[in-house]
Amino acid sequence: MSQQSRSSLPFEVWALVAGGFTVALGYGVVAPVIPQFALEFGVSTFAASAIVSAFALMRLVGAPLAGWVVVKLGERRTYTLGILIVAGSTGAAALAQSYSQFLVLRGVGGLGSAMFTIAATALLVEVSPPDARGRVASVNSASFLLGGLLGPVLGGIVAGYGVRAPFVFYFITLVIAAIIVTVALRSKHATARKAKSDQPARPMKLGEALSFRHYRALLVSVFAFGWTSFGVRISIIPLFVAIVFNGDAALAAWVLAGYAAGNAILILPSGRWNDTIGRKPMLVMGLSVVAVSYATFPLAHEVWQAAAIMVVAGMGSALANPGHQAVLADVMGSRRGGTVVSTYSMSSDLGGVLGPLVAGAIVDAAGFGWAFAVTAALTAIAAAYWTIMPDSRTLRADRTAD
Repeated sequence: MSQQSRSSLPFEVWALVAGGFTVALGYGVVAPVIPQFALEFGVSTFAASAIVSAFALMRLVGAPLAGWVVVKLGERRTYTLGILIVAGSTGAAALAQSYSQFLVLRGVGGLGSAMFTIAATALLVEVSPPDARGRVASVNSASFLLGGLLGPVLGGIVAGYGVRAPFVFYFITLVIAAIIVTVALRSKHATARKAKSDQPARPMKLGEALSFRHYRALLVSVFAFGWTSFGVRISIIPLFVAIVFNGDAALAAWVLAGYAAGNAILILPSGRWNDTIGRKPMLVMGLSVVAVSYATFPLAHEVWQAAAIMVVAGMGSALANPGHQAVLADVMGSRRGGTVVSTYSMSSDLGGVLGPLVAGAIVDAAGFGWAFAVTAALTAIAAAYWTIMPDSRTLRADRTAD
């Protein structure tokens, strides 16, 4: 692949990446103060935590509806509508006068988030050049990573103006993201590109996607990835740090920062490797590294050891993550399919919801060692599944499903 082909991506990709960064930045600002804001209404810690769960739950149950909306309205309109729903609910949350109002508004925001995420993924799949799908996925992941890292830092400053201020800030960033992507995707350049490729193929239905073994493996893989990276990592690991190392939230944050550091090291090279070496080797290697990292994490006797293991886990995550979106794009080819993308998103979200619940129950019943062993085994199963797959780059949109 030439240097030129590696360096030039469609401008629509950069517009979506910029929008994603803006969303991640704003969410990073508001996320730390959500439970604190809930406590302002005099509720219990459990009730305050439920605010976070309500958002995640609505993302999960709203995914099928979001997929249907994508089919009916198209990716671009759904993207704008979803992000404006999150913006409206966030801005209204800043004015909430009761816990129930806050809970409902966060739930509505979760529905909008599902619409935005599914539409954004579908758009990235649509505009990704076939020979740069891994790179597009890694650049997109890097933008979210950077926004997520900078958000809490900026959030500490914004929160100095009160617990409602971050919600106003997030509202503004969401509106900016909606404007960026809407304007960019309606520009003359985007319109010409869309018209050029607008002999639309028949939309891919979920049943068709499931007939491809790559898509079935993908659902297993993103479920395991959601379980580990979006679930256990942000719920069980802080508990481990608190109980085993007698650490506070700040110490847990430093351990989790190791994961972000490892991810940042390899996320961009991983995209290139997915396009040159292949999706399969990166997925097998990355998921295997994550599995070994989680299996060894409870053996850490010092905080620095735990942080070092998280660095390795983050590197494994970076190797695998771009491959997921790239495989989705390989399966769909030039075809569109809102339900195909929403099912992909639901699998990840389901893992993120079940991971903390099941692993937490295992910790109570048998200890941290078993909880991390089950998590590692689940990820190892996903890695093993990919070993029996041919590389998805061999797929073509007109290929007969196996």
